Amino acid sequence: MKRTVLVIIVVCSSIVAFGQSPGEERLDSLFNTLFDKGMFNGNVLVADKGEILFEKSYGLANEETGQKLNSQTIFELASVSKQFTAMGIVLLEKQGKLNYDDHISKYIPELSFYGDISIRNLLNHTGGLPDYMELFEAKWDKTKFAANQDVVGELVKYKPNADFQPGEKYEYSNTGYALLGLIIEKVSGKTFGQFLDETIFQPLGMKNTLVYRSRFEPKRIENYALGYVSDSLGNKVLTNTFGKEFYTYYLDGIVGDGMVNSTTGDLLKWDRALYSEKLVNSEDKALIFSSVTTRDGKETGYGFGWTVGNPEKYGKIVNHSGGWAGYVTFIERHLDNDKTIIILQNNATGLTALPAPEVRSILYNEPLDKENLRSVNLTSEELEKYAGIYTSGELPLAITVFKKGNLLMAQAEGQSAFPLDAYENHTFRFDPAKIKMIFKTEEKEMDFFQGKASFKFRKEE
Repeated sequence: MKRTVLVIIVVCSSIVAFGQSPGEERLDSLFNTLFDKGMFNGNVLVADKGEILFEKSYGLANEETGQKLNSQTIFELASVSKQFTAMGIVLLEKQGKLNYDDHISKYIPELSFYGDISIRNLLNHTGGLPDYMELFEAKWDKTKFAANQDVVGELVKYKPNADFQPGEKYEYSNTGYALLGLIIEKVSGKTFGQFLDETIFQPLGMKNTLVYRSRFEPKRIENYALGYVSDSLGNKVLTNTFGKEFYTYYLDGIVGDGMVNSTTGDLLKWDRALYSEKLVNSEDKALIFSSVTTRDGKETGYGFGWTVGNPEKYGKIVNHSGGWAGYVTFIERHLDNDKTIIILQNNATGLTALPAPEVRSILYNEPLDKENLRSVNLTSEELEKYAGIYTSGELPLAITVFKKGNLLMAQAEGQSAFPLDAYENHTFRFDPAKIKMIFKTEEKEMDFFQGKASFKFRKEE
């Protein structure tokens, strides 16, 4: 069933040690609330023109030992890694070792049967290659780790059809970035990790940043955040507990689409370097931060490793999120106003949420978009009258409302449960997903709102 309700991801923010401005107080209040509800566990850094406005760690790096997170804790970046892969390609182009419009078959001749896909197509997700994760889930011998050359091997072996012709459409592609990682290795003659370290991390002083595959090539890293997900009972667990045939285990050897690890502080160094010419010049950055168009003239909203937007209120914004094996990551750069949001989480549970619009509003001293409703504290008995299963003739979706301690929770069919804040007039909200539920207890009805959409639900007998 298509998910029509609840698009919930994660983000966070930080705090200064000595005295808080009104903006810092609002950010602290926002993220403390998320942390208290189990919706956030990680590090946040918010900066204005390179000056840290808000920096704070929330929660644990290791649930078993009780080790706490701190500002130097290292997190796996998941797909936030793609911007480093893209920069690696840009640096090789500047060295004259490749061209953006080279066909990938020049470097990976085994894939010539996919036609005229270029390096540029891979950078901006317009190549049309099939998803390697789906292929490996169906075909791969999961007793073995997969590496980048194995992606090529499986594509050659099974020859899954391309999804579309190069440049015809935009479709986010981990396959494309895994192949870019391999091209970096073939062209540079170095491992992906060595090349990024020598050309990006070391020159920028990113001393706590590295390419690291914790299952494929484990080693001891001090101050490392382990990534946690929820099991079927709602307990925090490492994905390794699901066994070696779970995809985050056997795909751990693949780089390019992920596997860069870093800290909030190092990512701020990266952010600052991108305003300078330490790595690339203004022409290079124009390519990196420009949305490409498909052959029919449609904007994709993606450049080289960055999502690109230009909202009227905030000017040009580039960002990227990531999610993998218990990590939820996010970086956003406001290019016209030089503001930076960096969020690294090591929990990816059903409660994890991303209030990016709220963070932006606070950064620009805007009021948060909330109704003028008074919050209320309800007893366990008062919450009980809202509990039940609600169905709608307008949506093929049931929502179960239940009590958990002193909280009212809701869970849409096939999705994770989320907590509801109580307000007057029988109103409950989950602000990170812009959800509001108004109960009519006597009529056994509930009005459900998410954004501009609204639906009527009825409590089952």
